Amino acid sequence: SFIDFQVWDFPGQINYFDAPYDANMIFGDYGALIFVIDAQDDYIEALNRLHHTVTRAYKVNPELSFEVFIHKVDALSDEYKIDTQRDIQQRITDELADHDLEHVHLNFYLTSIYDHSIFEAFSKVIQKLIPQLPTLENLLNILCANSGIEKAFLFDVNSKIYIATDSSPVDMQSYEICSDMIDVIVDISEIYGDESYDDQSQVDTNGYSGNYETANDASSLIKLNNGTILCLRGVNRFLALVCLLRADNFEKHGLIDYNFQCFKEAIAEVFELKRRNAERVKHERMGLIENVDDNVGG
Repeated sequence: SFIDFQVWDFPGQINYFDAPYDANMIFGDYGALIFVIDAQDDYIEALNRLHHTVTRAYKVNPELSFEVFIHKVDALSDEYKIDTQRDIQQRITDELADHDLEHVHLNFYLTSIYDHSIFEAFSKVIQKLIPQLPTLENLLNILCANSGIEKAFLFDVNSKIYIATDSSPVDMQSYEICSDMIDVIVDISEIYGDESYDDQSQVDTNGYSGNYETANDASSLIKLNNGTILCLRGVNRFLALVCLLRADNFEKHGLIDYNFQCFKEAIAEVFELKRRNAERVKHERMGLIENVDDNVGG
């Protein structure tokens, strides 16, 4: 919703800097480079390729964000995971320092497809590419402070990547349970809803029911056994707010509804400002093209 992003996936055996490839086109206009290392394999050769890629890509685009996913860590013990990350990080840092590139910063993530770590890592990467992130975080902080919300995530529903959260620390358990709620709501809506999303379908979990309504006005509540309430509210076709709060804070649900509506309107204003800026840039570029055409014609 806030960023139109493409993902280019390159197999590890391809050298993007060989003659058939245009390195300026590949790395020039992009915001992040994600390098995936198999933690269960001998990663010495992978580190050499990482060093080669970072040094060459940095020369093409110094603004690139370099992200390293240490993948397939699900089979490793917690202690070995930390040791592996420390070893990889130290080796590549030393290599860059030897080539006077110690100022190039790399971010490292331990990831697996068998838990939510891969979504968490991609969320952190995407957030760096969203210029509106400080505004979104500020809006979430205001919403949480005035509604008694303990934690809030603004999710892209299709990918389950959260594009923003409030300033309180993110613990994996909270993120996982909020992410799982999206799966529950989407699955139920696919079973009981229709393609037009005109009908309302009931969600009943642990005796607590809510509505999953239209795509823009989706609303659902799940009460957990520990008294915590999970609340989902649709922001637009792409985004949903998922938050955690205690049951006693939900007693003033009318205030929470009002605050969410204010939050939703503020998000819409951010979208509108982004759209206007994009149109202004487009018109400026069109003006330049017209001026060039006029000069050529003259």
